Amino acid sequence: MSDIDHLLAAPLVRGLFLNELDRPAVVVPDQEPAAARGEALEAGLRAADSGGIDEKDSAAALAAALAAWRSAKAGRGGLLPGCVTVTLGGARAHYYPAERIDEARGRAERRDASPWPAAKGGAAASAGSAAGRSAVVEGRVAVVTGGAQGFGEEIVRGLAASGALVFVADLNFDGARKLADALCAEVGKTVAIPVSVNVTDEASAAQMLRAIASAAGGVDLVVSNAGVLKAASVLEQDATAFRFVTDVNYVGFFHVSKQSGLVLRRQRRSAPRWATDLVQINSKSGLEGSNKNGAYAGSKFGGLGLVQSYALELVEYGIKVNAICPGNFFDGPLWSDPANGLFVQYLRSGKVPGAKSVADVKAYYEAKVPMGRGCEGPDVMRAIYYLVEQEYETGQAVPVTGGQVMLN
Repeated sequence: MSDIDHLLAAPLVRGLFLNELDRPAVVVPDQEPAAARGEALEAGLRAADSGGIDEKDSAAALAAALAAWRSAKAGRGGLLPGCVTVTLGGARAHYYPAERIDEARGRAERRDASPWPAAKGGAAASAGSAAGRSAVVEGRVAVVTGGAQGFGEEIVRGLAASGALVFVADLNFDGARKLADALCAEVGKTVAIPVSVNVTDEASAAQMLRAIASAAGGVDLVVSNAGVLKAASVLEQDATAFRFVTDVNYVGFFHVSKQSGLVLRRQRRSAPRWATDLVQINSKSGLEGSNKNGAYAGSKFGGLGLVQSYALELVEYGIKVNAICPGNFFDGPLWSDPANGLFVQYLRSGKVPGAKSVADVKAYYEAKVPMGRGCEGPDVMRAIYYLVEQEYETGQAVPVTGGQVMLN
């Protein structure tokens, strides 16, 4: 087995192909490194003085190796290598590229290094003029935290239906695997891959990105959706519950942003024109206070502060950072779970004056929405497509509330 860390090397290699193709691609590591069959590109990565990989020097080494590969044999000008072999010290790893993961996996299984066409552009690269806005994510690699249920599941399904390769990241790994398996079975190809994550643990967030890099080389769209809510009066809520909400919604977003940002920066080293997206699924409670729901609203207000701050910092690496602030998803488990859903929690806490039943609570909240219904999955998906498509927007909080919250 190679002891090259794919979390460090794979995004740099993937960036090489993103830069040449100007459209999405994946790279799959060979899990049993051996000599590739064909004309592999070979490059020596540069070690950093502090350990690991020197990103800038290694990206330059990959670009120089590609130029040398092309000049070594006539007719390679319009081709890309079918395998990139990288070395770092005494370690060695092979990466097999393709535009779709099943194709790349097949190439890796065959150890096929045959050159392939390098025509630039395509539908995903010019989605602004495509028939549907959803084309902006076609072929891209995405990850959705909290993706096994609720809004996360809606987002996973929407991205997969739009042609993205989606990593379903969740603490509930069995649920993530069940959803991914079902989506792949529906279309007969790999469109979703489960991955375990506890966003409150930075090491777990790093391992999630390592799993993504080891499977596809990197990522283009990070949807930080994992979130929890425990409603209670500030006079009654205990500190443990308050910290739990804050750890998931606020600290968890920090962990996901940091670890994914490192991968996105590595890709950018090799693909200086390739833009990527970090999208936080926030809430309308991040735009205005929420009675007897301070832990949740506070964590979401804080999340928008992080979004704006990260947007200013990460723009240097072509990473757009934005938030979507949905209204209430009444049909999801967060609201409708019969044991611990928000309708039940709000009834118990007395948040809705005069409410005698869950139906009373639901009717109260539906009446607050000018458009007369709760937020649904397609509403959020349209906002995600907009943020990916929009090249000149970062640090924004997009309300999707049916008119319930309007920005000044």
